[in-house]
Amino acid sequence: MTETLVLTRRAIVEGFRSLESLMPVFFIPLFFFVVNIGQAGKIFPREGTPFLEGQSYAAFSLPTALLTAASFGTAALFLVEEIEGGYFDKLRATPIPRHAIVLGRLLSEALKNVLVTTVIVIVGLLFGVRIESGPLGFLILVAVMSVWATVFAGFMQLVAMKSRSAAATNSASFIFFPLLFLTPNFVPRDQLTRPMEIAASCNPVTYIMEAARSLILEGIEGDTLARCAVVLVVGMVLAITLNVRAINHYD
Repeated sequence: MTETLVLTRRAIVEGFRSLESLMPVFFIPLFFFVVNIGQAGKIFPREGTPFLEGQSYAAFSLPTALLTAASFGTAALFLVEEIEGGYFDKLRATPIPRHAIVLGRLLSEALKNVLVTTVIVIVGLLFGVRIESGPLGFLILVAVMSVWATVFAGFMQLVAMKSRSAAATNSASFIFFPLLFLTPNFVPRDQLTRPMEIAASCNPVTYIMEAARSLILEGIEGDTLARCAVVLVVGMVLAITLNVRAINHYD
C-alpha cells in the first residue's frame, strides 16, 4: 500500500509539472459545453421544458462536460511514455510490487479528477446552474466522476500495456465519443427514437450521465444512483483486475 501511495504522489506531481497535459481536459469539455448551450438554449427554454426542472439548458448539458473531462485517461498517456522510454522496465526491476505501478496511476487519475470536476462545476455555476441535491449531492457527483475517470483510465492503461504504443493508446481514447453520442446527451432517454433509446439503454455511460443529471436537476434519486453504482463497481473491479493481471504477465 505504501508503494502505491508513493507512486500516486509521483504521478500527481508529474501531472502538475506538465500542465499542458491538463489543458485539453478543461478546454475541450468546456468548449462543447458553451457551444451546446448556444445551439440548443433557445430550443429548450427553461419555461415550457419540463425535463429542465426549472433550470436552463446549461444544467442539462453539464454532465456531458463532466463525463468528457473524466474520459481523457491521462494516466495511461504518462504510462505509455514510460513504456516507450524504458522507465517502465526499470520500475518493474525494482523490489516494489508490480501492481503498485498500475494502481498508483489509477489512484492519481481519481484524485486529479476531483479537481477537474470541481473546476467545471464552478464554471457551470457561473452559467446559472444549481446543484439541486445540495453539498452532499455535489460530493456524490465528484465521487461518481472520479470513479468513472479511474475506470476509463484503466481501460486505456490496458491498451498501453498491450500495444506498448503511444499512437494506439491515444487512438483508444476516441472510443469514448461513440459511447457519448449513444447516450441521452441532448434530450432525456424517453424522447429518443426507439432505436436510439435501445442503444442508450445498452450503453453503461447512460446510467452515469443520468445519475449526474439527476443530482443537478432533481436531487438524490436512489434508483438512479443505484444503477450508476452497479456500472461503476463492475467497471472498477474489471479495471483493477485486468490491469493487475496485465502487469503481472508483462514481459
